[in-house]
Amino acid sequence: MTKKLYIETVGCQMNVLDSELVVGSLRRLGYELVYQPTDADLIFFNTCSVRQHAEDKIYSALGRLRGHKQRHPHKIVGVLGCMAQKDQEIIKRRAPHVDIICGPGQLAQLPQLVAEVQKTGDLQLAVSLGRAEASRHDVETSFESYDPARDPSMRPNPFQAYVRIMIGCDKFCTYCIVPSVRGPEQSRHPEQIAAEVRQLAGEGCKEVTLLGQTVNSYKFQSPDGRHWRLSDLLARIHDTPGIERIKFVTNFPKDMTDDLLDAVRDLPKVCSYLHVPVQSGCNDVLKRMKRLYTVEYYREMLARCREKVPGVAVSSDFIVGFCGETEESFQRTCDLVSEAGFKNSFIFKYSPRPSTKADDLYPDDVPEEVKKRRNNDLLAIQNAVSLADHRRKIGETVEVLVEGTSKTFEKRGGPVQLTGRTMTDHIVVFEGNERLIGRTVRVQIEEATSFTIFGTVETEETIGASETCCEAPMAAPHDASHRRVGLPLV
Repeated sequence: MTKKLYIETVGCQMNVLDSELVVGSLRRLGYELVYQPTDADLIFFNTCSVRQHAEDKIYSALGRLRGHKQRHPHKIVGVLGCMAQKDQEIIKRRAPHVDIICGPGQLAQLPQLVAEVQKTGDLQLAVSLGRAEASRHDVETSFESYDPARDPSMRPNPFQAYVRIMIGCDKFCTYCIVPSVRGPEQSRHPEQIAAEVRQLAGEGCKEVTLLGQTVNSYKFQSPDGRHWRLSDLLARIHDTPGIERIKFVTNFPKDMTDDLLDAVRDLPKVCSYLHVPVQSGCNDVLKRMKRLYTVEYYREMLARCREKVPGVAVSSDFIVGFCGETEESFQRTCDLVSEAGFKNSFIFKYSPRPSTKADDLYPDDVPEEVKKRRNNDLLAIQNAVSLADHRRKIGETVEVLVEGTSKTFEKRGGPVQLTGRTMTDHIVVFEGNERLIGRTVRVQIEEATSFTIFGTVETEETIGASETCCEAPMAAPHDASHRRVGLPLV
């Protein structure tokens, strides 16, 4: 009898990758992926603790499963990831029907944890040491390396993949729980990363996105004494046969070094796109956030990015309603968004997180209705900036890696609408044949909204067609409707 697995993912790209690796390890034990929790023998929730809303969604889902678990006691329910690391006792109290609580540093143990539940019926708990519980070395060691064989079926499509180059974070922003739940910053060996990229290319992957909580903080000293930076790693994997595009997220402003910008400019496969969260346009707020830079520094960094990498697209993150944010503070953020020319921004209302410095030091003194209003106001400003950016591209011809069909702009009975992204990460929608999915085409831009660019494919011959014309058509993107994904890395 086939064993069945359901996994729901909430949060950032790192969680998406974790879920892919979990599925890969369990497939080798004979589990088949299904898309309804009630159809599964293993029901896992890979969780996020960055915002309260993400946690609330998981507790609601667990509550809906309580009766199902009582009727089917042999089924195994697990909470994985950041919530598991942070709130073991709360999960036990609020969801006593959970069988496995497994932190992000222990995901490699899941097959053994499942076997132990099946054998004993007892709750299995596997989490890393807290940062204050032991020495840095011991805490680092408790976060196990977890990058086993990949599982392409968990990706939205088979030709794009995430590659983890580091785990953890040492920035300790006062609002952020990540350093507690993901542990100290640790970078992977560059040759391990290069080998994984080669493996992905061999599976048909054309674009890799390098992941780290602050990805441009990557540093590694190899046994021969060589010091590796992100720029060195990009150069190392750049010439991997089959790889056409390389991205990396998320960047920390203070670590945006000239050597990295030179690599983005000089390496043709590296996308001219940088995601660099600023969080606020007010120095007082940035200081309370412990972001380690000023608005003036960020503006200088932004100017340097554009000087070093002509045509680079930059996106950002903002938190509105952080502790002590006044109307004047918020206006400075509005001014920054108006002037900075971000391609897009992810904007969030501040949510106090237990165990963070902000929760201990500062009152959450901005009313919820004010947070909502500021969120909407800042989003409106960013939408206007994005629209202007998109309209400037009308008349240009861009190269688009076709990711799949567009459900948003699907025309009933009409031609298929395809969607993909440019080398600057702009979303483009155009009519075309589904056989173009997974290939790179030239599209002439004709229309634009704040969110999307529309165009017409110049020719249905793909770029590099002489090398790819004998390939079988790329399959449509895998149905990933069971996953809920959206937040950038913080």
